[in-house]
Amino acid sequence: QVQLAESGGGLVHPGGSLRLSCVASGSISSRTVMSWFRQAPGKERELVAGITHYGSTDYADAVKGRFTISRDNAKNTVYLQMNNLKVQDTAVYYCQFVGRETYWGQGTQVTVSS
Repeated sequence: QVQLAESGGGLVHPGGSLRLSCVASGSISSRTVMSWFRQAPGKERELVAGITHYGSTDYADAVKGRFTISRDNAKNTVYLQMNNLKVQDTAVYYCQFVGRETYWGQGTQVTVSS
């Protein structure tokens, strides 16, 4: 059974940075697509960024130029570097791994506030 564990969330001022990590326990497919989603209060969960097994990335328009997704296949880990954070980035951030099956993390809170 694969489980995902996120870390790195917290409270930051506007303009600040955070780095989220998500590590998978257990065996995952080498072709797993890794993604970050977020869900703000009262809103639907939305895709933030995704990365394929060969490193191709995609970003939501709202985060392009500020967020960077990366992965370490040897460590079964995906990262999300978030720079120049804005109040509207406040949300619970979830990682998702899609391979033979789909797995979700439990979520980590990111709060951007002055």
